[in-house]
Amino acid sequence: MTEPVLKVSGIRAGYGEEDVLRGVSIEVGRGTIVAIIGPNGSGKSTLLRMLIGEQRPDGGEVRRGANVQVAYYDQLREQLDPERTVFDTIADGSDLITVNGQPQHVHGYLRDFLFSKERVNSRVKSLSGGERNRLLLARLFTRPANVLVLDEPTNDLDIETLELLESRLIEFPGTLLLVSHDRTLIDHVVTSTLVFDGGGTLQEYVGGYEDWIRQQPDVTIDSSKGPGNAVVKAGANAASRRAARQADRAAAPAKATYREQQEFKELPDRIEALETEQRELSAKAASADFYKESGETIKATLERLTTLETEIFEAYARWNDLDGRIR
Repeated sequence: MTEPVLKVSGIRAGYGEEDVLRGVSIEVGRGTIVAIIGPNGSGKSTLLRMLIGEQRPDGGEVRRGANVQVAYYDQLREQLDPERTVFDTIADGSDLITVNGQPQHVHGYLRDFLFSKERVNSRVKSLSGGERNRLLLARLFTRPANVLVLDEPTNDLDIETLELLESRLIEFPGTLLLVSHDRTLIDHVVTSTLVFDGGGTLQEYVGGYEDWIRQQPDVTIDSSKGPGNAVVKAGANAASRRAARQADRAAAPAKATYREQQEFKELPDRIEALETEQRELSAKAASADFYKESGETIKATLERLTTLETEIFEAYARWNDLDGRIR
């Protein structure tokens, strides 16, 4: 494995007389997607806070690799300005933002996160809880980070936003650490799973939640040598496993999302409007007086007729595609 992004050596942490982390050692490789699972109170959030530097361990060491930039989801949750608009929260004064190294227009980006053109100009204080969560996720992926740390990101998300989050996580080119109880998200996204064994130590399993379940009968945890005696190297062969996750997603039958279902409902009205415009312009072009118009008007009308033919064809093709996936 290449130089680790994060390296944890023998860290300990406890509350009162109870240890939640006992000599934990982890190496997280670049480009890996790692889930951290375990019972409530087992130390998952404590470990994340130590990895991002919010909490110091009682013993041991946490080291970051060179040029590591971390974005933490819960950390962002506390930074929304209620007086700013949705647009300003993402844009910071510019019409363009950079996402995964590519420039993107703010309005188009926010549309991907289900914000209508009108809602983009709303103040944060007027947003519903679900809209705030979508805004937080939208801002998260604009951060210049190569390591994302997400603590229970799926809480209070609707199905459409869950699907959006899943796709964004798979497309993220950096390293991801994810604490979640969402088994489906874990199975679809991660390349490696770290499981708290109940004794303050961790065990690594290749793949997601279901992979962990399948591997359990073949795994024994030898505690006779003391806690944390082995280094868990999360993400060995991560590139191939990440590629497999992306291939699985691409090969899976594409079901229509909520937004696509809404688009399907609106397409008949759109097609009707396009065809009405086409009929009106065709009648105009066929009239005896059409070529008495200015050259600029004649050219614009004929070009629009050509464009309309393409738009109507594409609208019908889109309707057929969605119809096959919804019905």
